[in-house]
Amino acid sequence: MSRHVIEALGCARIVVENGKVVEVGEPRIRVCPLFLKVRGITEINQEIIRKNIEFRIQDFGMCTPDRQMRMRDFLSYGISELIGMAIAEKMVDAAVMVCEGTGTVVVSDPELAQGIGGRVSGIVETSPIEEIIETVGKDHVFDPTTADIDQVRGAELAFTLGYRRIAVTIAKAEDAIELRRQFGQRVAIFAVHTSGMSAEDANALFDVCDIITACASMHVRAVARDRALYQVGNKVPVYAASLWGEMLLKSRVKLLGRPNITSPDDPPRPLF
Repeated sequence: MSRHVIEALGCARIVVENGKVVEVGEPRIRVCPLFLKVRGITEINQEIIRKNIEFRIQDFGMCTPDRQMRMRDFLSYGISELIGMAIAEKMVDAAVMVCEGTGTVVVSDPELAQGIGGRVSGIVETSPIEEIIETVGKDHVFDPTTADIDQVRGAELAFTLGYRRIAVTIAKAEDAIELRRQFGQRVAIFAVHTSGMSAEDANALFDVCDIITACASMHVRAVARDRALYQVGNKVPVYAASLWGEMLLKSRVKLLGRPNITSPDDPPRPLF
């Protein structure tokens, strides 16, 4: 059975089995400025979440063998857009990301990085989908038999494949700490899915990460006021926590060629 557990719209737990939505949890976020802007969703509830996930399944084959894998930039300062740009501009050689159907995977194609991270986020658990594994390359999947998620082991795989400097997405502070301890400056660490993070973990992210997205995290936003070197985005802020991260964000601003407006006019509600 194909089974995938994600935390998506509203940070709700969603289970998709064999291409069908079988479980939708209660959302912890009721208003998301990104979904308000992109989809016109004024209030997130379980029915809205179900319809959105069913739309994704029909539209690009999320969690199915029909998954469309490549994608152009969608957001100005999304993490996948930043990683795709970093690969395209040779700031990193590849990225260790998480995709449904593969688990931890190493990608070096900017459009593949965007197609993976720009369409689905917050993957908690997944199972192998052979068609997706074939698209990204079996040798680039950490464990194609189980589709396990392990970003530290994924970084090891990337270096074994011959990549010299890599980006890695993480959702746990302990993973970020271990990546920096093992690999030093050979990794660029991108913290994602930070909603609900503790104050201790938020501070730890700023100790070791390069890029951190605020999501709906009250603690990341609070720590960022004192520790962020640079910020982009006016819906969901993205912070530079290192000089390399600052260079990356400023390169993105220059590439887009428009003012960097950083005053959040309507943050997610509630923050937690």
